[in-house]
This record gives sequence, C-alpha cells and structure tokens, in this order.
Amino acid sequence: MPDGNTKPGDTKPRYASTPALGAALEHLDIVIIGAGLSGVGAACHITRKSPASRFAILEARNAIGGTWDLFRYPGVRSDSDMYTLGYGFRPWRGAKALAPAGDILNYVRDTAKAYGIERHIRFGQKLRHAAWSSEDACWTLEIEQVETGETTRLTTAMLMMCGGYYSYESGHAPQFPGAENFRGEIVHPQFWPEGLDHAGKRVIVIGSGATAVTLVPAMAETASHVTMLQRSPSYIVSRPSADPFAAKTRKYLPEALAGRVVRAKNILETLFLYKLARRKPAEIKRHIVRLIKKELGPDYDVARHFTPSYNPWDQRVCLVPDSDLFRAIASGRASVATGHIDHFTETGIKLVSGEEIPADIIVSATGLNLRMMGGATMTVDGKNMNFGDTLCYKGMMIADVPNFVFVIGYTNASWTLKSDLVSTYVCRLLNYMRRRHYDIAVPVRDASVKEVPLIDFSSGYVARAREHMPKQGDRPPWMLHQSYLRDMPMLRYFPLRDGTMKFSRKTRNAKRGNAGS
Repeated sequence: MPDGNTKPGDTKPRYASTPALGAALEHLDIVIIGAGLSGVGAACHITRKSPASRFAILEARNAIGGTWDLFRYPGVRSDSDMYTLGYGFRPWRGAKALAPAGDILNYVRDTAKAYGIERHIRFGQKLRHAAWSSEDACWTLEIEQVETGETTRLTTAMLMMCGGYYSYESGHAPQFPGAENFRGEIVHPQFWPEGLDHAGKRVIVIGSGATAVTLVPAMAETASHVTMLQRSPSYIVSRPSADPFAAKTRKYLPEALAGRVVRAKNILETLFLYKLARRKPAEIKRHIVRLIKKELGPDYDVARHFTPSYNPWDQRVCLVPDSDLFRAIASGRASVATGHIDHFTETGIKLVSGEEIPADIIVSATGLNLRMMGGATMTVDGKNMNFGDTLCYKGMMIADVPNFVFVIGYTNASWTLKSDLVSTYVCRLLNYMRRRHYDIAVPVRDASVKEVPLIDFSSGYVARAREHMPKQGDRPPWMLHQSYLRDMPMLRYFPLRDGTMKFSRKTRNAKRGNAGS
C-alpha cells in the first residue's frame, strides 16, 4: 500500500496513483469506495479488527467527509442524534445531539487522523467499472483520475461500497412551468452558490423534508421573510439540541462508559418510539399534532400545514432542534404555504389556488436522486449486473455476487448504526477467509424466496428509484431489517456459515481444488 507524502505548500497528503492500463496491477485485500462517514468508519474497523488486511479508500472528491463536506446550505446539520450517528468505537463528545455539519465534518476527519486512515485515502479517484472474475477470485477496478481523465486499474479481493445511495452530481430538480421567467435566483441545496446573500430578501423554500425544515429557520434569521412551500405536510418533531441525559451521564461516569450508556439509551428509545408509531399510528399522529399546536398556538391552521395524510414513519420523521422552525413561524419571520405550484412568475410563484407568493430567491429543496454504486457499472464473470434485478443478503451483500458488500443505513434510525455493524461483519469475513484460506464468499440465492421492495417508504426519492434498487426477500437472511436489535446479533455473532453463504477457493493455478461449504 503506497504511503502518503507531502510537499511544501500541500494542504493534504499526496498519494501515488494506481497503475495505468497495461502496467502490472496492484492487488489489495479490500477496496472501500467513499471517504465519508461510512467509508472512514469501515477503514477504522479494518485497522482495529483486521489489521493484516491491505486496503485503500477511493474518494472521487478531494476531501474527507462525504455528505458533510458536500452540502454547504445554511443551517445544514444532522437529523439523527450524534450519539448514534457517531461511531460506536469513538463516542461523540460534542455538546449538541443535533450537530451542525461543521462539527460532524471535524469529527469524521479527526477520527480518520486518530486511526491513521488518511494515508490510505486516494483522492480524485472515481470508480467507473468493477469486473469480477471467479477464475481469478478478484475484482478488477477501472478508476478515473478525476483531474486528468486518465483511466487506471487495480485488483482487489473484496469490494465495499460506502458512497451512500444518492447522486453527488445531480439533485432531484422538477421542471417548473415558467421558471425561466423568474427574475431572481433559483438554487438547489445540493449545489449552494458560494456567497449567496439572502439578507433582507424574500425567500421561498420548496419542500417539506429534512432539508427544507433546516433551511427555513436558518435563512429566516436574516431574510426579510421565508416561506416554506409544500404540496403536503410532513411529520415534524422538536427535540433539544443538547441531550440532558448525556450531560448528566458524562458528569458521573468515565467518558468511554458514558458514551456507551448514552448510545444504548438512544438506540432503545428510538426503536421503542418507532415500534409504538407503527403499532398505534393514530395515537402517535394525534400526539405529534398536539405538540405542534402547543408550539404555534390555537389559532394556527395545524390541520392544513402540519397534519400529513399518511401515518408516522411511512416517510421519515423530520427533527428540528429546540423548536427552531416553529419559533421562526411564531415570530412571523417564516410561514408555511400548502398547495400545488401552477407556474413561476417574474416575481415569485403562483399556486393553482390563485395565491401568489413573492420571492427574490427560490430554493428548490425537492430531494435527491438515488443512484447505486455512484454510477459505476459492474460485471460478474462477464455478465452485466443491474441492481434492480438483484436480491440483497442481510441488507449488505448481493445474491450470487461474490466478495461484494454495500452499506445502506437505517431509514428509522441513525445511518452509522448499520454501517458499524456491516463493517464489523466485513472484518469477521476477512479474518475467517484468511484463516481458512478461502478466496470467495458468496450468498447463494434460494429460488423459493419471494422479492419485495428494499425500502418500504412512500417518500418520493425512494419511489423514483425503486426499480433501480436491489430487492429484499420475504424471510431471513434475505430481509433488510430496519432494526438494530435484530441486526446486531446477526452481523456480530451469528455464524458466517449459515447455509446460504458459500466459501470456496479460486481454481486458476490451484491444485487443491474447490472446497465449497
């Protein structure tokens, strides 16, 4: 593995590039795609639990942090508590449970530095194609050097995708009639213009999801007025930005133990509330609506603007810290409009109802585009792989695709809870295969398993991408459990040999033959 080196004036380590086409190829035990929260976490797990493994992280951008470095819109922060969004092996020490992006970014980068991960990251390298050969028992990766456009290659025994599931190149941007006539600025949160000044201006934020409810109070601090324009309401719940239980626990317990206690409490609390919401949706809906009425007063039209037609957790529930959205609305600095857009005008947006909302800036917080593998293509023994035609195993591998792991976090809890478990499983797999001299690990599909959608969410970003995402099965181990308590024993402790996962040795130049399980 090439080590990083620095030159005078460099602000980040420089790395040797992968060999060019036609050169002898470097071979690694595992390659991680993405140097964000999941990728850095996976590398730390490997460093701690499978130190004999040679690995690299390929990162298309020139910075550590993934989402938390990419998004620059006002107020960007976590919508999960940091005691569970942080790594289990390195407890969150910040004061805020719902932390701003800058604090999260520093946490990820400090973790990478603490565990010596930086020297394994190869910046500006984007995976374009991955080809598996059963004969050679390895993946051959074709990698674009982003700055030069040059194509390089390397081989790896295992490939681990940690780049998330949405496109960094494009957000979801509906075509609004008359948008070309608007005389102000139209921006998408994923590509926030540097230096955009909204002070003293009228702003419309289109959307009602996590991004919109973050933007509205942040922009309302200096804008003349901000309107959150939504087609339909979302569930929005306030919680303290600082966790009083965490503060008390840290006061009386050693830091490491306090971190584990707070993390465990938050995991159990989140799971309990989710299960309660799914079991008694009407009661939870009424409770959420009552809380919002208390925030906004008896005269506010909560039924129209904050009462969704669907049940809690049919879509993700939005969290706001310290009631900041409700305080902005109550103060008059922000408002909510519910209705369908007819067209953009020169000075704002006209709704189907006839209402016209003036604006100097329109923010299209209309969601993300989901995309598996970051747009890279894959072949398995020469056959093209379409993710939409595949079946996932334990929510982290693909049926009949060897030595391949991907990370998709929970929809009802912190992303990192699942990514930590997947990384732990990968370390177990690497160590087991090394001890037993196996080259190939592949979950073999059971023909009797029925397919169901991978993510049971009605959110638009999920619905738009459903045909391009893997399916899950109707029974274990093909099910994607949205439950940390179910996944934790399965991925940490259950035997790797479960009757579905098959292990073997490569056949090329190997006299010992195949030893399937």
